[in-house]
Amino acid sequence: MGAAVAVAALLIVALLVGQALTPRSTNRDRPVAVATAPTPPSIEQSPEESVPAAAPAPDGLPVVDYDPAPKGFPADPATMDTTPLTEGVHPIRRIAAYDAPGGRPLAFLEPTLAGVELTVPIAERRAGWTAVLLPSANRRLAWLPPGGFDTVPLRDQIVVERKVHRLTWYRAGKAMRSWKTSLGQSGQETPLGRTFILGRTPPPEAVYGGVDIYALGSVPDDPEAVPASLRGAHIGVHTWHNDDDLGRNTTNGCIRVTRSGQRELLAEVRPGSSLVVVDQLPTPPPTA
Repeated sequence: MGAAVAVAALLIVALLVGQALTPRSTNRDRPVAVATAPTPPSIEQSPEESVPAAAPAPDGLPVVDYDPAPKGFPADPATMDTTPLTEGVHPIRRIAAYDAPGGRPLAFLEPTLAGVELTVPIAERRAGWTAVLLPSANRRLAWLPPGGFDTVPLRDQIVVERKVHRLTWYRAGKAMRSWKTSLGQSGQETPLGRTFILGRTPPPEAVYGGVDIYALGSVPDDPEAVPASLRGAHIGVHTWHNDDDLGRNTTNGCIRVTRSGQRELLAEVRPGSSLVVVDQLPTPPPTA
């Protein structure tokens, strides 16, 4: 999103992609190797744990869609953790999302969101329940009881460092490529924490460099700070018609990369893969 270019109507089409995300192929991805990097200790589950019962979900609960997610979901306690999330959840029917194992149902997740197949990364497992990164929200988890979803392997991860304006793509825990980025300007900073790739949309105008846009699960931290035409938008990964602003904070919160870099990400990294925004990694990746 270029703050200096007066394309408000085009920007809202690009980022409010609830009706414009490109559906994935109906052919399932072939199984891929699960990342070998260590997974968080919380992902482990003791076989002795009993499974808390899921309270019935009222039919009138909201469905998580492209608008901001309902309130009440718990904070992600490991939102700055860059350990790869190697599995995702794909709902195969409407399923209820809760605020804790055995807790309150707050909303429904459906097999698709904004017209694309929904895959959300698994952040934790506890007492038979599964915590996933909540779409259309920042740094929030949703807890799912057993049943109603498939588990999908995820081999890729993206890490974005704000201080050094760097995006690094990892596969199976190994850094593959790094690119210089443009990030959010003051007051519209690119949100920190774990999110994921929601889906892709074609570029609405030549200023986007002719390359598809990746919409993320995250949204602006301060919706009132972005231009009125962008309120309700999601954060995206996209290109621009030139690379003049790479290495600077010039966007409305989105992550801007080179056209060649975006094409490679689109070809290699599937929707559902996690993306973590940090200030800076303790050690630069070998691809830096």
